[in-house]
Amino acid sequence: MADFVMPSLGADMESATLTTWLVKPGDSVKRGDVVATVETTKGIIDIEIFDAGVIDTLVATPGAEVPVGGLLATYRRSGTAAVSPGAAPTAVPTPLRPGAPPTAPAAPAAAPPTTTPTAERRLASPAARKRAAELGVDLDALRPSAGGAITLQDVERAAAANAPRPASAAPTDMRRQIAQSMSRAKREIPHYYLGTTVDLTNAMRWLETANASRPVTERLLYGVLLLKAVARALERFPELNGFWRNDAFEPANAINVGTAIRLRQGGLVAPALPATNQQALPVLMRSFQDLVLRARTAKLRATELASATITVTSLGEGSVETVYPIIYAPQVAIVGFGAVVVRPWCVAGAIVAAPVIHATLAADHRVTDGTRGSAFLMAVADLLQRPEEL
Repeated sequence: MADFVMPSLGADMESATLTTWLVKPGDSVKRGDVVATVETTKGIIDIEIFDAGVIDTLVATPGAEVPVGGLLATYRRSGTAAVSPGAAPTAVPTPLRPGAPPTAPAAPAAAPPTTTPTAERRLASPAARKRAAELGVDLDALRPSAGGAITLQDVERAAAANAPRPASAAPTDMRRQIAQSMSRAKREIPHYYLGTTVDLTNAMRWLETANASRPVTERLLYGVLLLKAVARALERFPELNGFWRNDAFEPANAINVGTAIRLRQGGLVAPALPATNQQALPVLMRSFQDLVLRARTAKLRATELASATITVTSLGEGSVETVYPIIYAPQVAIVGFGAVVVRPWCVAGAIVAAPVIHATLAADHRVTDGTRGSAFLMAVADLLQRPEEL
């Protein structure tokens, strides 16, 4: 038997509230399946399972606040035989935990509302079952409005009346969490800062040409060039791509660039783009757009929030020229980009008007120094002069 526990979604997370179970005891799952949703200060997050197996017991109930590492459920990994009814277990039984059903049949009120075992499964349309899982509605507690099966309308009516899905965390809660995390990072991480101005003339010209033959919905934004340039530069500077844990640097085994996304209700999140350096620009553009959409509609996955190995924050157009970001622990570096502005620029002895951007690096002095940090920023600038190679 294995434990499924509340994952950490960042160094600033201490607990989360279980919102909905999307599985029930006896369900088979595979690695990466979303089995539950939880509410954090970042919003509603999908939680995946990391092993294939069969769900055994749902320990935590919807609405319960569970600390990081706290028990959510137990499951049998694939290849582990289930204990036959009445047979003695071969291992020491797991002690009964609060919220866990006893070994004898339990009264319906004692079990989690969305997973209560019943002798007869309630008839419901596939659309109704899917919507009930999304909204946390107990199908066994519903009565169909017509015929013998529960409809989508029955589920949505019950959700609106009795069991609405919790809204994402209030902006003030997220601001408080961000402030606590950043204060701790500034206090504990010995930051050093570097900055340089990058000529984007070649990048903007290439982007204009590349987009001329693309449909509007598939056009590339300059921000995706920045992400790819940072990722490619990290291939040469792996000491900026990883984590500071247990008083030592742990290099990451992949380059997963986290991108800071502003949320409509206030605050921000920084989910990761997996293997950023290996994604072709059109693929990376689609991945980025998908990430932004899901971040702003509370549909991120836990792994996306926990797997970033470095973060990039880009203020975008119409903003200030320079940003000095704070490292997001346990990462050891963060890259910032200000707005693209047109400035006088010297090219081959002549002064021209050029689009430029100010790039900054904040890095952990326990891992790198200004010499390596400077070389990294220059590598990013150099890659942006050759956008066709990104």
